[in-house]
Amino acid sequence: MTIWKYAELFSQTPAQHRVSLGEGSTPVVRSRRVGPAVGLEHLYFKLEQCNPTGSYKDRYAAAAISDMVAGDKSRCIATTSGNTGSALAAYCTAAGIACRIAVVETAPPDKLKQMMSYGADIFMVRGFGHDPSVTLAVFDFLRGESAKPGSQLQISAFKFSPAGMAGVQTIAYELAEQAVVGEIDGGVIDHVFVQAGGGGLTLAQTQGFAQLVERGELAKSPAVHCAQPEGNDTIAGPLRDGEDAAHDVTCTATISGLQVANVIDGDEVVHTCRASGGTGHVLSDDFIYEVQKRLALEEGLFSEPAGAVGVAGALQAAQNGEIAPDARVVCLITGIGFKDAPAVDRMVAGRECPLLDVEDLNAG
Repeated sequence: MTIWKYAELFSQTPAQHRVSLGEGSTPVVRSRRVGPAVGLEHLYFKLEQCNPTGSYKDRYAAAAISDMVAGDKSRCIATTSGNTGSALAAYCTAAGIACRIAVVETAPPDKLKQMMSYGADIFMVRGFGHDPSVTLAVFDFLRGESAKPGSQLQISAFKFSPAGMAGVQTIAYELAEQAVVGEIDGGVIDHVFVQAGGGGLTLAQTQGFAQLVERGELAKSPAVHCAQPEGNDTIAGPLRDGEDAAHDVTCTATISGLQVANVIDGDEVVHTCRASGGTGHVLSDDFIYEVQKRLALEEGLFSEPAGAVGVAGALQAAQNGEIAPDARVVCLITGIGFKDAPAVDRMVAGRECPLLDVEDLNAG
C-alpha cells in the first residue's frame, strides 16, 4: 500500500495522474534499549528511512509531482538541504518532468550524488540555508524561475507547496491506524516527537491528527512535540517559552537537513503543537550525534543525524521528567544513515576493518 490509500483525506489529484514509487506504509518498531534506559517502556520508532529514496520526503514528492502532472507542468524548480531534492529528482524522473534544484551550501555530498543520479540539474548558493537574507534572495530567484511557462516551484513547506505537504500528513494517518491494529501497545499514542527545520513535517502531523479527530476517526490527538538543534532554534524555543510566533536565526547547527534559518511554517507549528498539548525541545548537536550512534549500536537502526532528532527530544524530555514512564511515545526517524557519510565516519571513528591473511584467522 502507498500513501494513495488515503487519497480522499489529502488530495484532489485524479487517480490517472498519481505518481508512486511505493512510498508510505512504513513500519513502527518498539525500542528495546534506548527507551527503557530512560524509563520509557513504550517508546516506538516510525521508520521513515524505509521509503524509496531513504526519507519521509518521498511522501511529499509523490503528492507534489502528481499535482504537477495533473496541472500539465513540465519543469520542477526546487530548493533543498538534501532529502527534498533526492525525492523530487526521483519522482520527476518517474513522471518525465525536468528538475532544477538550488541546494543549501552545506548539503552532504552523498545527497548531491543521489540527486544527480536521478538526472537533476543542481547548484549551490553560498550562505543559503544559514544567512536569512541570502535564503530570502534565493527564494525570490526561484519564484521568478517558477513563473516561466510550464514551471512550478516546489519547496517542502505548507507555505509554498500545500498540495505536496498534504502528502506528509499520511504519517499521522498511518500512526493512528497502526495504533488501532495493535502495533502500538494499548492502541493509543500519547506523544509524538518530530524534528523540525522549517517546520512542515511537524505541522503535517498536527494537521493530520486534528483532521482525524474532526472526522471522528480519532478520539484525541497525541501531544505533538517539536524538536530542533539549538543552532537552528526557530520554533522549539519560542514554543517552549510560551511565545506566539517563531523567529529567524543565524543558523549554526551542523545537523544537515535541519538548517533552515527562516520562519517558514514555524508560526503555525507553534500554535498547533501547543493546541495538541506538545511543546518544544532544544538539543545540542553533540547529543543528537550521540543518539544517532546509540540508535545504531543499541537498536540496530541506521539513521542520519537529522533523523535522530525526534528521538533525542524524547530522551531529553524523559530525563527531565516531562513524560510519564507509562506513556506511549512515537518518534519519527526520518532519513537513512547513508544520506550523510561524514556523520557515519564520526560514528565509526577509531574502528578498523583489518585485512587478514587466512593464516591469521585462528590467531585470536
